[in-house]
Amino acid sequence: MRPDPLAYLTAELSSLKEQGLYRKLRILEDEQKPHTTFDHRSVVNLSSNNYLGLTTHPRLRDAALAATRKYGVGTGSVRTIAGTMDIHMELERRLADFKNTEAVVVFQSGFTANAGTVSSVLGKDDVVISDELNHASIIDGCRLSRAAIKVFPHKDVGAARTILQSLPAAQRKLLITDGVFSMDGDLGPLPALCDLAEEFGCIMMVDDAHASGVFGTNGRGTVDHFGMHGRVDIQVGTLSKAIGVLGGYVAGTHSLIEFLYHRARPFLFSTSHPPAVAAACIAAIDVLLEEPQIIERLWENTRFFQNGLTSLGFDTGVSEGPITPVIVGDGALAMKLSDQLFQSGVFAQGIAFPTVAPGKARVRTIVTATHTREDLQFALDAFGKVGRQLGILQ
Repeated sequence: MRPDPLAYLTAELSSLKEQGLYRKLRILEDEQKPHTTFDHRSVVNLSSNNYLGLTTHPRLRDAALAATRKYGVGTGSVRTIAGTMDIHMELERRLADFKNTEAVVVFQSGFTANAGTVSSVLGKDDVVISDELNHASIIDGCRLSRAAIKVFPHKDVGAARTILQSLPAAQRKLLITDGVFSMDGDLGPLPALCDLAEEFGCIMMVDDAHASGVFGTNGRGTVDHFGMHGRVDIQVGTLSKAIGVLGGYVAGTHSLIEFLYHRARPFLFSTSHPPAVAAACIAAIDVLLEEPQIIERLWENTRFFQNGLTSLGFDTGVSEGPITPVIVGDGALAMKLSDQLFQSGVFAQGIAFPTVAPGKARVRTIVTATHTREDLQFALDAFGKVGRQLGILQ
């Protein structure tokens, strides 16, 4: 009998179980709503990126159904062969107008938008200067580009400056940061980094996945929030979080977008979005522009929940938005907290190394605009009860 060449993976899984870090996928049996059903249990959902509740918004549903009836369920090809529909071009035009840029290209995911862009615009003779907590898709894009990678400590603009001072003036440089960091919810120091980029002649790039639909006027992101229009060369956003649908996009100049049409491998080698997805994304832009009160409800809920957690005595780190970590340190303890919260009717995922640094394990929570105060108070009561049971709270 042939020996199993993947037997070592079983040993790795056993090690995760011994450390208390093994996780099973929770199965959603209902709509992606603030109070929903996972694994046959009714829970308050604090683990969704559906910031504004748009996954179930009637305008998005209607747009998706109408596009399906008109165009069918799929496109049958990549964009560069036969898969570009007028609805794809309309989505890109609407996004460019929304982001106040010349043009936009849509990718199949936020991950491929980051990885495909960085690996396309840079080569082996170039250099990336990257925040140490930037998203995995940025890290992978840097590796694929074969450019040199220089990492500066989280939000340490002085350290980034030191790196830039050590590099040849003529070398092509990309300075990159998350707009909102996905594990801690804090904002990147965008104004100071834009100053650095201009001083040292860098390409300035921001991944605004968790800022899209949350920060800035009508949810235009951190570039708008900080008033940095015209100072960021490459903006990446997502259509899968606050927008409520699927995909990612890159916003910038006409030249940048035309270049990505020709060189970005995820764009060139992946079938285009189903028409229903593109139509629902267009409808989401309309909602952002015409129903800004949804974003205000998101912020009201965020303030209420964060104040409740800190009043209980939890360590919520440095969050500046709806992403609120409950930091407990030990990985196994974070998983116990998550599991016992689930048994108490609250779904909030535990996160440990290597997703976060050792000793920084946490349960990550995200509130949405569609949570009720009753939902959030129920969750706070559960956090207090379980936190005391586990000795996290005194």
